[in-house]
Amino acid sequence: MLVAASGGALMALGACNNNETAPAESTAMAPAEGTAMAPMAAEPMVGGAAMSSNETIVANASKASNLSTLVAAVQTAGLVETLQGPGPFTVFAPDNAAFDKIPEATRTALMQPDMKADLTKILTYHVVAGRLTAADIAAQAQANGGTATLKTVQGEELKVSAGPNDTWVITDAKGGKSTITQADVAQSNGMVHVVDTVLMP
Repeated sequence: MLVAASGGALMALGACNNNETAPAESTAMAPAEGTAMAPMAAEPMVGGAAMSSNETIVANASKASNLSTLVAAVQTAGLVETLQGPGPFTVFAPDNAAFDKIPEATRTALMQPDMKADLTKILTYHVVAGRLTAADIAAQAQANGGTATLKTVQGEELKVSAGPNDTWVITDAKGGKSTITQADVAQSNGMVHVVDTVLMP
């Protein structure tokens, strides 16, 4: 049952790439063959912008309108140079709506200079060393009783497991849950998976 459920969720992870695809691009995703992931991995759309696998995580995120809050946070925390480095890194990237779930006063406070250490801790909790695709995460989950345990750059762990309706859900150290809404956005220095909730260490 686990393999079947995880397989379905993996297919859904691939399908998540369509979420941010502009209507004009929809026909390109129509083929149901196993090759559908290939063109999407080459240049998927995030926040209305094409993501180039030849550009870094920071360069691509800077083009995506729905990742502007994340980019501002990365700049404030002084992590731009790191995420432009060779890596590779796997980033679970909260979109703007994810940050909007955090109370405004807390968001504002985290962007202040004296909160840089706390902001850095939160951001690096979204980063895993290595280049993990949706298939890699699914394989880890299948091999470990249904849950993939990922060690973050921050030092604590994330748990990834199949969720309802063929989704993949990340559980953070505080028990909070975030769903992967767009998977396998390839970067020159890693892989990005867009998520709908900020993870908290």
